[in-house]
Amino acid sequence: MGEVETLLLGGTANRGLVVRVGDTVRRPLRPSSPATHALLEHLDRVGFDGAPKLLGIDAAGREVLSYLPGETVTAPYPAWSMTDSALSSVARLLRRYHSAVADFAGDGLEWLEPVPPEYIDGLVSHNDPNLDNIVFRDGEAVALIDFDLAGPGSALWDVAAAIRLWAPLRPDADITDVRRGRTFQRLRHFADAYELGEADRLRLVDAAVLNHVWCMDYVRRGAETGHPWFHQRWTTYESDLTDRTNHWFTTQAEALRHALL
Repeated sequence: MGEVETLLLGGTANRGLVVRVGDTVRRPLRPSSPATHALLEHLDRVGFDGAPKLLGIDAAGREVLSYLPGETVTAPYPAWSMTDSALSSVARLLRRYHSAVADFAGDGLEWLEPVPPEYIDGLVSHNDPNLDNIVFRDGEAVALIDFDLAGPGSALWDVAAAIRLWAPLRPDADITDVRRGRTFQRLRHFADAYELGEADRLRLVDAAVLNHVWCMDYVRRGAETGHPWFHQRWTTYESDLTDRTNHWFTTQAEALRHALL
């Protein structure tokens, strides 16, 4: 009898292509896979338990990763995932990852999507700490998954990406869950939980603005090249939301900076 493959939901770029087989996850290879694999092997060597382990390549030419038990956050968001406690645990997990990856040299490897040069300082960041890319157990963030967008960046860039998605940083009218009305409090809460330094707090809002542009440009280009899920996402809601969020940042930037003081 062949191995049973169970489709794993979530994500956009690889939707419908990621499966669980027993205690493993099988994912398509990419041009940047050798770089991602080197990163995962480093994390394993230094004892970081918050990322999947690389187990090899299967007969179908897919990467084989260890399956990390737990829950990821997908809509409709469960109540526990929107708490300040869950938010703090995401910040702590991200800080642990940054500590574990600090001595990994990513130079000379082929990464998928370069980040703006002003946010590259020698650290290989995850770059996509989206809600469905973090594994929780008992309400605590314990692991990062989907390292496809990882590459040379910085801790600040990762923090900006995370808080942009987890606060979230967008107009209240576009927040349809219990986080509505709490953007500024959650922004400050995340920065405090991460123990973000003063210099990076001064740069965080600008980093979040640029991170939004960077991420949405990636989605737009995917849509324009015919990727079905990026196309659906961009044409259904992301294009309009991008414009509204860009305008919101221009009106709220100073208030966001003040919230971090």
